[in-house]
Amino acid sequence: MLHLRRNRLPFIPEALSRIAGLRDLRVGKNLLTALPNSLWDLTGLETLDLSENRLTSVAPEIGRLTKLQMLDLGHNELLTLPDALGLLTGLSRSLYLSNNRFTAIPETIGSLVRVSYLNITDNDLTSLPDTFGNLTSLKELRLYNNRLSVLPDSLGNLADLRELHLSNNELTALPESIGDLRRLRELRLQNNRLAALPDSIGRLARLASLDLRNNELPALPKSIVHLRNLTHLDLRGNRLVSLPENIGDLPMLEKLDLRWNKLSVSPASIARLEQRRCTVLR
Repeated sequence: MLHLRRNRLPFIPEALSRIAGLRDLRVGKNLLTALPNSLWDLTGLETLDLSENRLTSVAPEIGRLTKLQMLDLGHNELLTLPDALGLLTGLSRSLYLSNNRFTAIPETIGSLVRVSYLNITDNDLTSLPDTFGNLTSLKELRLYNNRLSVLPDSLGNLADLRELHLSNNELTALPESIGDLRRLRELRLQNNRLAALPDSIGRLARLASLDLRNNELPALPKSIVHLRNLTHLDLRGNRLVSLPENIGDLPMLEKLDLRWNKLSVSPASIARLEQRRCTVLR
């Protein structure tokens, strides 16, 4: 292991490649603007932290680090990623790409079929490649603070996903395939432009938290009453004029936030929620 985080290093010396057996290299939060070619000779690396530097590009030779299990490129100034990123098929723990300047992700990302955590927040993404659906080992996906206007249908292939964070984008709709995320427990969609939800959302049987605040929803699909494990439902700041009649029958609901909508009449079942001490804000 070699941990050099939080210094003022302007470069990594070429001689670093002569450290035989190095598996864990952390040089985050320094002043790096470029990386030495010799870095890609460290083919035994399993962890590489390059975060919080001033990198504007990553060489295609990064694809030689096939034993990497964790890669952190977050908080740099990267405009693009090399297609060779898809060669890092050993990534199984996490891939951090947050806080850069990406407008697109290479299609080759779909080759990273073992990665379980992916963070691409705080970039300028407008769409995702269809190959995203190949990332079937993902358990947590963070995409908030981008400019996504559409999601690929292939997203529904992420059958092991537990958390999906999509807040602060420009989504107007969700793919019907989102209902195939049967293990999803947390879905964050606040601050988008959603005007409707697909009926398939009612198939998310394990969903516990659903955040839909600050969208443009005039109504909810009746299928939402099938979310039997839902504990928190945030509907603030939409355009709701009515609610499904049986919404009060959600057995696990602990908090329902209805503030800043246009509800004229609430279903009688809301009273049942309050009687069993569910917090209802309206």
